[in-house]
Amino acid sequence: MCFSKQIRQLAYALAATCCMTGALAADQITVFAASSLKETLEEVAADFGAETGHNVVLSFAGSSALARQIEFGAPADIFISASTEWMDHLAQKSLIDPATRFDLVANKLVLVGPVEGATQVLLNSGTDMAALLKGGRLAMALTDAVPAGIYGKAALENLGLWDDVAASVAQTDNVRAALALVALGAAPLGIVYATDAHADETVAVLAFFPEASQPDIRYPAAKVAGSNTAAAGVLLDYLRSPAADSVFVRNGFELIQD
Repeated sequence: MCFSKQIRQLAYALAATCCMTGALAADQITVFAASSLKETLEEVAADFGAETGHNVVLSFAGSSALARQIEFGAPADIFISASTEWMDHLAQKSLIDPATRFDLVANKLVLVGPVEGATQVLLNSGTDMAALLKGGRLAMALTDAVPAGIYGKAALENLGLWDDVAASVAQTDNVRAALALVALGAAPLGIVYATDAHADETVAVLAFFPEASQPDIRYPAAKVAGSNTAAAGVLLDYLRSPAADSVFVRNGFELIQD
């Protein structure tokens, strides 16, 4: 374990001790987080609440929508984005506390289809996506705004496949909506995060995008500027604790070594 992580864990332990001894009153912490974090953060928040007595209110949507809500004054304490770009956007407007910012976890892109009749796909520059779609649609989050959609389009472009599928893409407001189209049989294929596929047993991973084609997918977290919720910092420390790490890994996320 690296020294900096040991320091963070010690800081969390000290803060948690203060909470349990009454030095900090129970707070309500409002977290705006990318949709792909839903089940994982719900579990982490429940564990954190049970340990500290604080109440965590989670609001999930596409990172772009959440960033805009914060920009328009929505009362959030913590923002967890699925891309560095939207966190950078808020940072440029001085809407996050830069001293609290860190990269929480990483993810990967996958091609998914309904679990029934699922067949593994060799995904490379020679893949015939039109044949795989069989006249159907490719479900993706918004390719010009939502991180999963932006990443997916970039991966397809890197493989030279975007032009072949662009006219067949069904765009959704967030990555979970794209997953739902596949789960409901409304689209034969979708591009989502590996963790999304992990969360829904009705879809199957047909292929992981090659490493060279995938952008670096990281989830930055930070306290929102102007938040007066004392326990927000305690939760940010908890998100990097061994207890939270185990939940993230179990749900398919990758830890970031620093």
